[in-house]
Amino acid sequence: MSLASQKTAKKRIGDDRSSHVVCLVDDDLSLRKSVSRLLESDGFEVRAFAEAQEFLAFLATNTVEVAVLDIWMDEMTGMELMARLCAKSPQTRVIFITGREDRSAEATVKQAGAYAFFHKPFDDEQFLSAVRLAVTHSFPAAEAR
Repeated sequence: MSLASQKTAKKRIGDDRSSHVVCLVDDDLSLRKSVSRLLESDGFEVRAFAEAQEFLAFLATNTVEVAVLDIWMDEMTGMELMARLCAKSPQTRVIFITGREDRSAEATVKQAGAYAFFHKPFDDEQFLSAVRLAVTHSFPAAEAR
């Protein structure tokens, strides 16, 4: 199916992802570009940040539905960023991506309420599916309250 056909099919089923902003925080420029393109190709608006502090400044004045965070960044880890994010915006769904195999970190962020966790390179469709679910469903921890 061509890209134009895919976009037409999305509109037919009433799936307007352009109203959903996904924030991406990763210090790797090539990854930021490729994940941004992937999300945009699926109809999402993307705000990409190279540093956690830039994202936190954006968060101070904007609502964030979904944040995709690299777990291992130089100035602030994704886990530290998630802690700050949850304090300021507990309704934000967080999806982690990482290039390192670290079961301990994965378990920690899942216990802290991460919506999903992906190892790079990840399957594009599985990743997009998780983002779609994150923007359309309430946060699992909020449902339990």
